[in-house]
Amino acid sequence: MARTAPFPVLVGYGLVLSLAAGLGGCATGAMLEQMPESIGGEPSHLPAKPAVAYQYPAVHDMPPARADAPLSDTEQVRMEKELRAARDRQEGLYGQAPKPAPGAKSRPAAANSDQSSGGTTNP
Repeated sequence: MARTAPFPVLVGYGLVLSLAAGLGGCATGAMLEQMPESIGGEPSHLPAKPAVAYQYPAVHDMPPARADAPLSDTEQVRMEKELRAARDRQEGLYGQAPKPAPGAKSRPAAANSDQSSGGTTNP
């Protein structure tokens, strides 16, 4: 009958192995720069690293206040009316039919009952 290690000993070994793997993984970043290419280091044709580290944008800084105030309700209504009028003028110049009212729905074309909806029938 084979003896097995008690559970706390196995947990201890697992913790030691995971700690060693974690620390070993962190150390390889700086080592790859110094290793020769023949054993897995960085190739020699890579561009040189910048002398100063990249400065990331300040994503949490708030932008400055806007110089222009947003439109008031009356100004917004006036602008919408002007845009509608400009659209109607353009449609009139180029002979496009005006769009139907939003409540009007068009009916689909009647299906021809003489034809099947697919291709030819299988033999």
